[in-house]
Amino acid sequence: MLPSPWGVVAVAGGLLVEVGEAALLWRFSRRRRPQVGVEVLVGSTARTVTACRPRGQVRIAGELWQARCEAGAEAGEDVVVREVDGLTLVVVPHAR
Repeated sequence: MLPSPWGVVAVAGGLLVEVGEAALLWRFSRRRRPQVGVEVLVGSTARTVTACRPRGQVRIAGELWQARCEAGAEAGEDVVVREVDGLTLVVVPHAR
């Protein structure tokens, strides 16, 4: 227990700190829009699970996707996602 006026000052100070912290965290969380959807996969590197000549499967971010690679890619090769065509990823071999 604090003396008479200091109890109110302590509670008001704590309230001010809480409101400031909440405002700062809210502002920090709103800096960027969340990235969701298949469009964020464009430009990512994936690994082929089956040979893509021209169709096969790739694993990206722990998920299996149908893929199309006109240049062809062997199983286990790294490829780069260039576009999304429905639920099929259009990929090209990774340049080394």
